[in-house]
Parts: sequence; C-alpha cells; structure tokens
Amino acid sequence: MNFGLVRVAAVSPKVKVGNVAANVAEIKQAIFYFTKTDPAEIIVFPELSITGYTCGDLFGQTKLLDAAEAGLWEIANSVEKNQLVVVGLPFRVGNALYNCAAVLSNGQILGIVPKQHIPNYKEFYESRWFKAAKNISTLIPFPRYCEGRQYMPNTRFGTDLLFRAGEVVVGVEICEDGWMPIPPSSHQAIAGANILLNLSASNEVVGKGDYRAHQVVQAQSGRCIAAYIYACASPTESTSDIVMAGDCIIAENGSILERVRLEPHASIITDVDVEKLQNERRQTISFATLEPDQTYRFIDFNLRDSSDSRPLKRHVDAHPFVPADNAQLNDRCETIFKIQVLGLQKRWDQMCGHPMYLGLSGGLDSTLALLVAKAAGVDVRAITMPGFGTTDKTLNNAKRLAKLLDVPCETIDIRKTCLNIFKDQNYKPFDIDVDHLLLFPEAVDEFQELLQEIPPNSKDLKFENIQARVRTLELFSRGFVLGTGDLSEMALGWSTYNGDHMSSYNVNCGVPKTLVKFLVGWIARNRYSKGDIAIPGSVAEVLMDIVNTVISPELLPVGPNGEVQSSEDFLGPYELHDFFLYHFVRNGFSPEKILYLANQCKFDVDYSPEFIKNTLRTFLKRFFHNQFKRNCVPDGPKVGTVSLSPRGDWRMPSEADLALWGVG
Repeated sequence: MNFGLVRVAAVSPKVKVGNVAANVAEIKQAIFYFTKTDPAEIIVFPELSITGYTCGDLFGQTKLLDAAEAGLWEIANSVEKNQLVVVGLPFRVGNALYNCAAVLSNGQILGIVPKQHIPNYKEFYESRWFKAAKNISTLIPFPRYCEGRQYMPNTRFGTDLLFRAGEVVVGVEICEDGWMPIPPSSHQAIAGANILLNLSASNEVVGKGDYRAHQVVQAQSGRCIAAYIYACASPTESTSDIVMAGDCIIAENGSILERVRLEPHASIITDVDVEKLQNERRQTISFATLEPDQTYRFIDFNLRDSSDSRPLKRHVDAHPFVPADNAQLNDRCETIFKIQVLGLQKRWDQMCGHPMYLGLSGGLDSTLALLVAKAAGVDVRAITMPGFGTTDKTLNNAKRLAKLLDVPCETIDIRKTCLNIFKDQNYKPFDIDVDHLLLFPEAVDEFQELLQEIPPNSKDLKFENIQARVRTLELFSRGFVLGTGDLSEMALGWSTYNGDHMSSYNVNCGVPKTLVKFLVGWIARNRYSKGDIAIPGSVAEVLMDIVNTVISPELLPVGPNGEVQSSEDFLGPYELHDFFLYHFVRNGFSPEKILYLANQCKFDVDYSPEFIKNTLRTFLKRFFHNQFKRNCVPDGPKVGTVSLSPRGDWRMPSEADLALWGVG
C-alpha cells in the first residue's frame, strides 16, 4: 500500500436479466478495465449481478443456478492474485437457496457471504426464493463446474467471514443488511473490518436516493469509522414495476468521496485511506474498547504493492479548515462564530459583567475577537498600542473600526515605556545607545528615526518581546483581558511567552489563521453589508481592508521603503502550516505522508516540492519546540476537530525529541 491508501471501485454494469453469459462478460470486461487500464485493488459489483436481481421465479430454475455457479468460476479465473473482487449470485446450500456475495482473488473463491436480512414488503418479496442466513459458519463442498479448474472442495460459507490483507480488513453485507438498526457491518467493524462492502439492488423513488446515500451509506461509514463501498443494480434490470438506481457510492468516515447514479452503466473509483481510519479508531478509545459479539473467520489475501507513489486518485483539500462548498462554508462560519459568542458570554457572566479589555491592532485576530465581543454583548474596551513597527494603516483601521462599532477606544503609545525598559536593562537594540535619548522629550521620535536606518530583515527577539509584554501589562493593569491569538499561532509558538500569549479568555484559540481570515470577510459580507462591502467608511469596508492587509505582528520597524514585517515571509505561508497542522494533529500522519498529500494539492500559490518540504521542517521544529507555551494557554472554546488545549485534545511533553519526525 501507498501510505495506507487502497484504491477501490464500485461498478453497476449493464444487465441482461437471466442471461448469465452476457452478464459474466460485462463483469469480466469491467474487471479487465480496473485491472489494466485504471487499476483498483478492490472491485465491488451489485447484488445478484451474475444473474440479474429481477429474475423472479426463474431463481427456481436449475439451469439458471447451474449457469450462475459456472459463471462464478469463470469470473474467478479472471481475477489477479493482488486483487479482491466481489460479485453477487444465487447460491445453493443443502435444501436452501441464498442470496450471496462471492469474494474472489487469485483465481479462487475465498469465501461466500449470504444475505442475513431478506426484505419481503412493498415491491420486495425475496423470501419467495431466498432463505435468510442466521449465524451460519461452515465449509461447503463446491465440486460443481470445477472441471479444468483448480478444485476447491471446501469453500468457506457464512455470516462470519472477514477478508484480511495486512491492516486492510474487508467486511461484506448485502443491500437490506445495511438498512437494519444494527447492520452486520457494525459487528464487522468492531471485529476489525475497515473497508465495508455492500452489494445492493435498490430501486429509485423520490427521496430514497438522498436517504440511501446520506442516512445509510455516509452515516454507516461514520459510525463504523470505515470506508463503505456501495454498488447498486443498474436501471437495465427489469423495469416492469421499478427502476433500479444504479447508485455507486464510496464513503469514508462520514464523508462521501465519490457517487454516481441513474446511469445504465456506472462506475466510480477512488483511494480510501486505511491509515487515517485506523489512526482515528485508535484515538477513539470508546470505539477501540468495543468487543465483537461473535467470532469471525479471517481469510487472508494479497493486495497490489503500490509503493511506487502513483498519482493519488482522491481529492485532497488544500484548505482543510475552509470548505470549498459555499453552503457548507457558510454553515461552518455561522457555527464557529456562534460558538465563540456563546463561550464568551458564559465567561463574561462568570466575571460578573466586569469590562473586558482588548488590544486592538488593526490585524485579523484582534478584529475577529472584537466582532465576537460585540455580538456577545460584552462590555468591551479597546486599546490601541502603537509601537516601533506599527503602521498608519493598521492604527487607523483599528480606530475606525472601534468608532464604527461604538466601542470605547483608548490609544497608548508604548514606545517610551519600552525605551525606559531598554535603559533599565542596559539593552541596546540593534546596537543603538538609547541612554541619552531619554533626556529629551523628542527621544521617542528620534529613536524611531534611527530605526528607519535598520535593515528590514534585522532580527532582535528581545526588542520584539519587550513590546509584546508592555502591551500585555497595559491591558492586565486595567482588568480582564480578551485574548486574540489563533490556533495557527499556538501551533507555531508565534506569540511572546507571558505577552500576547496570555489573557483571561481567548475566543480565537480554536480558529486557524486561514479560517480567521475568511471569518472576518464572511462577517463583513453577512453581518455588516447590504450587498456592497466596499461602501467607503462602512464597517464592511474597514473589515475587508483588514482582510487584505499583510499579516504582521508589527514589532520590527518599517523599512525605509515601507517594508512591513511579514509573518508569512518569516514562517512560511499559513495555508501550508494549516495544512500541516490538520494532518499532523487530526490524522496523525507522518511527515512523509503529509508531504505526499501536499504535493497533490492545488494551493493558492504554486509552491515547489522543495519549498513545501522546507516549510514543513519549519512547522515541525516550531511545533515541537513551543509546547511549553501551549502547556499554559488561557481557556477558550474548541470550535473544530483540531484543538491544542492542554486540558483537552493535545497533551505533549515540552521536551519531546523531534528526531523521529525530522524530514530527510
């Protein structure tokens, strides 16, 4: 397997009802295509696909049943050794006829799984021909139609079969089984199955398609933390009373990856991520501790070695925190904003309604925090604190926004306080002696002029940290402080310890930077705009100006040509860091797999593989080296599936060694 990825296909071929030879030819043609042209490791066909589902009383004909079993052997002989193919047929055992799924690999019939729940209502009347299978576990002789083929006298037959290739474990159920309150696939998943197959014959009527896709397939994949591959009979079945849906669906852990329906011949193919599923199961302790209610027989098979890094056949979202679908994105923004608002309202109630103070910089994070506070009805007081790197643009935007939102705003120039601290510590930032400057009222302006001569790429961490800590001192000296730092900054340690790292409550701690940026724009469009977000002097116009401003802590001086300290120039693009954060924390992926996925993505910028690799190195180094900051972050609401709170989702030693995760 390639990073735990398994390529699966669901096929709904054309059917000639009762014409086994024609149906076998269609199935073999599809197998050939998904073996030679577009290779898949696992291929699933519909229920009773060898004969057709709608044969009616023809299922009582010996000739049809004999032909189906002969056809099964013919199909089996076309299946390669590193593949798993599952087809449906009527199959005789003793005095009974069962609706079955035959599992094939390497020219052999690995096992036959009978249908457990037989529908006999409305348009379905299967119990007229088939017996429901209940707790069957046996070996059956299968001498029929073995002439000239490998003889298999003992075929495993039963409801207790699972098929295993390393960490890949496959479970099989048939149509109605999946619609039950507790489907067989639930028990199979508890026993270890992480790829669940459903061979189906489901008709199409108004409303049923959505229910089938979302409440049956998608929901079951989520409950079972599994991939679920569903192949439904084609509309080319008999249409005397119904039309089959031809619905092919591949879902994974609650998300539909691929789907097609109502086509005479349909097929879909994609990669499912077994490593991701297994990591999720291990982290979900309540799932991991479940015990199966029965003993299963595991049948081993082989999968094709795809370690040659073939192109990925699956969409990888470059912005996993920001959905591409507009409806889903709007719903997510609305939900996150409400979580932030409700979280802050509860904390403010606990503070007995005392004012909360917010350092308003004119940047994204503090803007979002102010918007949350305003929506929460909190008594919030804004303070702008220009320092040595503050630009006129951000300072003016902060003041304009506070005025437009009717929020009290105070301006405190922190530069002179910082100069005094420099003097107290006998500290010379950028080798500039500040002692004599403090003797004159114009000292601050003179120092600012000297800073203009400093190269814009000069680094002096103490110079930055003192400013951040002075700002925090000014805020906490007044009362409760509303925090602004986002999830991406927590991951990268992009905050000053005991500076902007601290607050009384942080509403942004669960929101990554890429989503902060989008949220502010979404609020501008949806809460402060009547269709035109560019009306001069409006809240929406100010918010969009903030969205389009370079992300900067504004601690280093502006360069002689107006160069602003850029967080992304120093750290790397936030869209990359948020991608790394999601897959490292949420999915537990290795750096090698994260790189592989990143190189399959379409980011906003066309980054080179080497640039992505170097940025990942930066992410990992900063993530490991800054856990000590995350160990004592303020309270704040979790809003998504990734959180770095030491009280909840992420507990990590500050001294963890990076060597194992180093990117070669």
